[in-house]
Amino acid sequence: MRGLPEVKFGWPGGAPATEVLGREWLVTNGLGGYASSTLAGVNARRYHGLFIPNLPEKGRTVMLSRLIETARVEGQVYRLEGEVRADGTLAGDTSLLRGFRLDGLIPEWDYVLGPTRLRRRLVMVHGENTLFIEWAHLSGPAVKLRLRPFPTFRIHEHDFPHGYCQPKVVLQGERIEMCAEKDAEPLRLRLYSEGSVPFVALPEISPPILYRTERARGMPHVETQASPGYFECTVKPGGRLALGATVQDWAVLDRDPAISFDMEREREWRLLERAPTQARKDTAARLVLAADQFIVDPMRPRDDAWARAIGEDARSVIAGYPWFTDWGRDTMISLEGLTVSTGRLREAAAILRTFRHHIRDGLLPNLFPEGEAEGLYHTADATLWFFHAVDRYVTASKDEELLREFFPTLEDIVQKHLKGTRHNIRIDPDDGLLTQGEQGYQLTWMDAKVDGWVVTPRRGKAVELNALWFNAMRLMEEWAVRLGVDPVPYAQAAERAQASFNQRFWNARAGCLFDVVDAEGGGNDEAVRPNQIFALSLKYPVLEQDKWAAVLRKVEVELLTPVGLRSLAADHSDYKATYDGDLRARDAAYHQGTVWSWLIGHYVDAALRVQPDRAHLRDVMDGLEAHLRQAGVGQVSEIFDATPPFRPRGCIAQAWGVAEALRVFLRTA
Repeated sequence: MRGLPEVKFGWPGGAPATEVLGREWLVTNGLGGYASSTLAGVNARRYHGLFIPNLPEKGRTVMLSRLIETARVEGQVYRLEGEVRADGTLAGDTSLLRGFRLDGLIPEWDYVLGPTRLRRRLVMVHGENTLFIEWAHLSGPAVKLRLRPFPTFRIHEHDFPHGYCQPKVVLQGERIEMCAEKDAEPLRLRLYSEGSVPFVALPEISPPILYRTERARGMPHVETQASPGYFECTVKPGGRLALGATVQDWAVLDRDPAISFDMEREREWRLLERAPTQARKDTAARLVLAADQFIVDPMRPRDDAWARAIGEDARSVIAGYPWFTDWGRDTMISLEGLTVSTGRLREAAAILRTFRHHIRDGLLPNLFPEGEAEGLYHTADATLWFFHAVDRYVTASKDEELLREFFPTLEDIVQKHLKGTRHNIRIDPDDGLLTQGEQGYQLTWMDAKVDGWVVTPRRGKAVELNALWFNAMRLMEEWAVRLGVDPVPYAQAAERAQASFNQRFWNARAGCLFDVVDAEGGGNDEAVRPNQIFALSLKYPVLEQDKWAAVLRKVEVELLTPVGLRSLAADHSDYKATYDGDLRARDAAYHQGTVWSWLIGHYVDAALRVQPDRAHLRDVMDGLEAHLRQAGVGQVSEIFDATPPFRPRGCIAQAWGVAEALRVFLRTA
């Protein structure tokens, strides 16, 4: 079997609890569903679980939270996974774990149980809501495995219920079907063993379980769970045992589980074969596979039906695991890295068409709430990033047909912005700059809001919005010429915006750009933020060339870290060095110093524009390369603390973090 990129850990004396409780794994299925936990098998988040499919109208649901896996070898009992009890004690023994390997996208655990070695691996079937877990006996005496499932049927972002779920259970030999309520999707489990092993109906209620990460986040963090019974089977030397789980028909569990592992490995190998040559090895190959976890069939059945009706594919992008759905802004920023850099141009076109289908009043949706069909449109920048994404795709694919198809939509977007659309998003006729803002709404990517408090409102003329508007107008001018349309209106809009931008945004005293002009109260916001980098990083830079070096220098001195750019300079009164505490404390820090991984991409673009020293910039990526072994193994975190050691925070896997890391890894190779 051809080799895939690996991330490996080995602990000959047993895994230290701190190492395996602090790292997480992620498996996805291309439908928005996933499985995730700590390397120790100890759930620490409400979002952790062994089987979390994306269900129609509900969204991602923790169908199977965990298995208690106990092994008996020569009279000695071992527990492979564990939990933290409400009193803080750890049930389970991490020293049994001697190795963890992410083989491509398939996680594997190696255990030493006295004289016996056991290997466990897990896969979700791509394009199905189906999971397989396999235990392989590697050496030593036979082992008797007991597998006790704990289904919860809880929507993954919901608080824990009072009490516990007691589903209706139907037993069929080595199969068990569980349903939380009438007409709800059932959870179906099947054991695969050498002989017939019936399910033992012996219910058990767990002690209260503590979720450590939820407690640290100031969220509800204790849950009680119920199990309807267990499977128990002896695995002989060289033997295997497997468990399948699905919310689909029983027929999907008729296959040999080993085939699903082989099919997934082959699928991952084909992903690497499609990627550019320089992306098929080492860190780049690792990121190509990481990128795949975000590209999904639409979370909404209605989108699939629409796409089939017009004879097209529909695709979307999960912004981040475990809690984000598909977001317009994140998708457009990520599109080049996730698809163009991986050779997945057909998916790129499908993603663009899916989001074009949802444009309303000249705006791309900001996000789609969990389980809902309609998006929310409180964003001033997602639509402008749409122009950027279309350009990145068309430039790579030479797909003039898509450009011609999209151009009327793009023209309409421009007109809606010139006339004004939702949330006071409009072009100011006095200077040709884009302004926006409505009380109670957060419209830029710095969008934290808690208890009605918009932390960084940035109402007025934000620097990156106007860089994006100018870039969009130059792109429209370019495309109009290619399509035989009058380019003059777009050229004039671009020229006016650029003249006003360079007159209004330059902060001569600080030697950089204002973050917002005509801000609330009529002044200009002098906060040093990374948003100014877009004035020189985009295809058509709005900033005059003689100021590029000064802006880059300011960003490097005040904001650059080994894992991204700080969201605010440290000398500002609102600066927060760490992102922790309850929701209000975290949102207060989210864009007030916290480092964002995705910004490294536009920093590199800007730096190459000023001085094309690729060797130096490749060194800048070392921090993110090392990070692939830290939080979400093989993935890039959403955010980091603003000061050393730059602790990973937020989502363990963020689409634009992976996309931009891959894109600039290839650009600086």
